[in-house]
Amino acid sequence: MKQSLNDLFLNYDKKNSRRKELDGLVYQHLHKNRINRIFGGWTQDDYEDFISWFYPRLRKAIDDYRMILMTGKPENAADMSFETYIQRIMRISSKEYRLRKITKSVTEYSAWSAHVPELYAYETAPSYSYNMSNDIISRIITINKNRKSPKQIITLILKCYNYVSDDFLEDVSARTGINAQKLRAMLDVIRAKRQKIDDKNYHIRERVYCQFYRCMVYERRLSYLSENTAAYLKLKEKLIKARIRLENMRKRMAKLRTYASNREVSEVIGISKGAVDSCFFNLRAKLKTLSDKAEFN
Repeated sequence: MKQSLNDLFLNYDKKNSRRKELDGLVYQHLHKNRINRIFGGWTQDDYEDFISWFYPRLRKAIDDYRMILMTGKPENAADMSFETYIQRIMRISSKEYRLRKITKSVTEYSAWSAHVPELYAYETAPSYSYNMSNDIISRIITINKNRKSPKQIITLILKCYNYVSDDFLEDVSARTGINAQKLRAMLDVIRAKRQKIDDKNYHIRERVYCQFYRCMVYERRLSYLSENTAAYLKLKEKLIKARIRLENMRKRMAKLRTYASNREVSEVIGISKGAVDSCFFNLRAKLKTLSDKAEFN
């Protein structure tokens, strides 16, 4: 004859067994005897995952039940048998477990989906990114092919330090004759100067991406709820506020300064700021067709 939870609890009190023995016996009983009216639609794997997740709460539930028997409070719980009490706790916990599982699933789905469009968090690189810088450098090389001073090329590379790769650096060195090692050393210096600012910009972007995922999670969770219910309206209000906050954060991110200042460039090269200002002024004049796209100040 199968032993009930009530029998297990009574035997525990009579024999004064060790507490761990009762925890183990109750856990094994629940693991082997699924309550169909609560978990009838669950797969065995889902139920086993739930029981493992529920175990820490099971220990607390046993302590709480013993306290209820000793004090008689609350009165409605004091009249319950041990088995009824545990089943009630399991029913409440099962709802929380399913909600957490759905939320986790929605979050994972949203995160993976975000890799494809990156709708809200999409960030356009400045116009002097790798390809544009390559075009600008090519024009400058053509303009300055008969000049010995490579100052304009060096200042532009340092200005766009955030978008200069090693391959691009080697390409510039091969086409201009500028020492690649020297350029790389200058880039290391200016990157060190702007490390704190770059770290701050990075954290701002990370917060924008997190807010973007939060919006996607809200949207996905909203699709599981019935319209015009209290939960639906409450979540919809959260989504509206989250979208407004995301747009404000994206506007702030768009204003981030991801390039070096003229003063920082001048300090690395060892010339005056006025000379750097003059250099970029001349570049804007020579590259007038790109002046609306490139930001040098």
